[in-house]
Amino acid sequence: MATPELQAPLLEQFTTTRDRTLELVKTLEKDDFVIQTAHYASPPKWHVGHVSWIHEVVMSKLDPDYEFYSKEFSDYLNSYYQQFGVPHDKGQRGSSSRPTTDQIFQYFDAITHRMRDALTQDITGEQSKLVEMGCHHECQHQELLVYDLQHMLADQYRPVKRNQPPSPARVKNTPISISGGLYTMGHGRNEYCYDIELPEHKVYLENYKLDTYPVTNSDYIKFIEDGGYDTYRYWLSDGWEKVRENKWEAPMYWIKMNNQWHTRNFAGTAPVNPDEPVCHVSYYEADAYSKWAGKRLPTEAEWEKAACWNEATQEKTAFPWGNDPPTAQRCNLLESYHWGCAPSGAYPDGASHAGCQQMIGDVWEWTSSEFAGYPGFKSGFDEYNDKWFTGQKVLRGGSFGTPQMSIRGSYRNFFRLDERWMFAGFRCAQDA
Repeated sequence: MATPELQAPLLEQFTTTRDRTLELVKTLEKDDFVIQTAHYASPPKWHVGHVSWIHEVVMSKLDPDYEFYSKEFSDYLNSYYQQFGVPHDKGQRGSSSRPTTDQIFQYFDAITHRMRDALTQDITGEQSKLVEMGCHHECQHQELLVYDLQHMLADQYRPVKRNQPPSPARVKNTPISISGGLYTMGHGRNEYCYDIELPEHKVYLENYKLDTYPVTNSDYIKFIEDGGYDTYRYWLSDGWEKVRENKWEAPMYWIKMNNQWHTRNFAGTAPVNPDEPVCHVSYYEADAYSKWAGKRLPTEAEWEKAACWNEATQEKTAFPWGNDPPTAQRCNLLESYHWGCAPSGAYPDGASHAGCQQMIGDVWEWTSSEFAGYPGFKSGFDEYNDKWFTGQKVLRGGSFGTPQMSIRGSYRNFFRLDERWMFAGFRCAQDA
């Protein structure tokens, strides 16, 4: 059974997570909650309701006699779980006026109280992992909500908190040499992780080099101006079709005005900051740039070793800087409240043992690795991660929209190769 010493931190984690969701939507107008601006986005009210519904799913696993709050709510809020009925059409989430926004918040409060009551009961260690999974799932949707708020409102969104990023140190983006050999990849600690981070397993790496920073806007503009979007030889065949089909000329949200590239984000419409990591690029774009630059994207194993391996002590750490949790002095995550990327060089205290910087936060970094289970993979929750083991690439490191509690060096994110609305960038690798 879970002891009170274990239950108290779990209840605190749950409460903090729920409070963060409410903080993200606190300044929205009621009309904002029902808007769906694209088939890949979701209305804010759906996010608020869906994260609550997942907690109901967890409670149904804890108690076989659990009764769901409402079949109507479950039908609308089910994302892709066939075991709970036919999921609602993702592209039509914004076409439903019912449940109303007020009803969704009543539901949110009701489920919060139900889960708190459940956490006062005796639960096993395995059951506590399910509860923790529900909290981490809510963190994932907090980040998705931030993506959708930028797509819907951009600078019209008024965050509860906003801080200025630190001033950057001027350091060149030089390639850092990383020794190859056997590396034990995956999550190897007692703290929470997803099933897709397990089990630890050995991989063999050749010697390689990885850039100190992600590719910046100024770097990427050189690719654009050199005809990067007009030259098929840089692109995978499917990627070239996406360029022509969607008329891509630059990263998502970029527009050229007065012969200068501008972008619209939470800070408004302004010239792109040349020193910030390029953001809102697809895998296809990251791959094409890398070929143009005479480099390549790293594998996720190469990324993880550069981020977490301490060559001097022959130890793997949870984060680039060590095992201490993230702080605003080390990286740019959601609780930094910058609402955008920090310039390269802004977080020297977050450097990896190898010397790579800003590997946690700012932008998710595309890798060349296909999203699939590690050798010996065992699913920890039906229909959650392993159903996506096809047609996706792995991203690492988190973004400025990622909550601190939900990121670590072994975390594996995944998206389709043409998706761009998330906070995704990349850094280049090359053979030694």
